[in-house]
Amino acid sequence: MSIKSINVRNQFKGTIKEIIEGPVLSEVDVETPSGIVTSVITTRSVKELELKVGSEVIAFVKSTEVSIATL
Repeated sequence: MSIKSINVRNQFKGTIKEIIEGPVLSEVDVETPSGIVTSVITTRSVKELELKVGSEVIAFVKSTEVSIATL
């Protein structure tokens, strides 16, 4: 399967650096040129997508809210 187009504009190509698997949810750290992007997805998805450290992936970020705090 290949993606022909997608409406998500925030896309970060990178490499999986770490996967912390839990019984239901897992954390996947993707190293991108902009820094680390962390995704929390189901452990089932990690297995079905055959995600492994070193895999090249694209992290898609779509959010209805972006919060900003002052320093």
